[in-house]
Amino acid sequence: MATERISPPSTGGEREMLRAYLDFHRATLAMKCDGLSDDDLRRRSMPPSALSLLGLVRHMAEVERAWFRRTINGEDVPLVWSADGDFQAAYDASASTRAEAFGAWQAEVEHSRRIEAEAASLDVTAYAPRWGEHVSLRLVMLHVIHEYARHNGHADFLREGIDGVVGA
Repeated sequence: MATERISPPSTGGEREMLRAYLDFHRATLAMKCDGLSDDDLRRRSMPPSALSLLGLVRHMAEVERAWFRRTINGEDVPLVWSADGDFQAAYDASASTRAEAFGAWQAEVEHSRRIEAEAASLDVTAYAPRWGEHVSLRLVMLHVIHEYARHNGHADFLREGIDGVVGA
């Protein structure tokens, strides 16, 4: 099943634009994984790196959880793949499956969407322990967009190395 990706609007309000760009980048990561087997999704970029498409999906589940649930919503939940807060642990997808990784990622995306929609404004703030300061929902959304954009670049190279598919 091909992932539907809707291009963000060229004009609109700030919150609408942030939501649209975040969803665009989420869909881009899913598109990079479309049509691949679990083995393909686990294929590493190059030794000694553990980076794989499935590892990127797992990492982005951690990013969504950390910024929306743990920071903005103040939930006391551990990371999905590391009890001690090691974000790098998610990259090791050697024993993971599409169902496991995408299930966790999609669940975190839904939590993130709910938290953002329920926030009174983009000016809502919460303490970010990793940064040692309060951050706004606006900054969190921009930061998560940045994370997706950066990792979607990695996904481009990973996908090309698996089956030659490039672009978009």
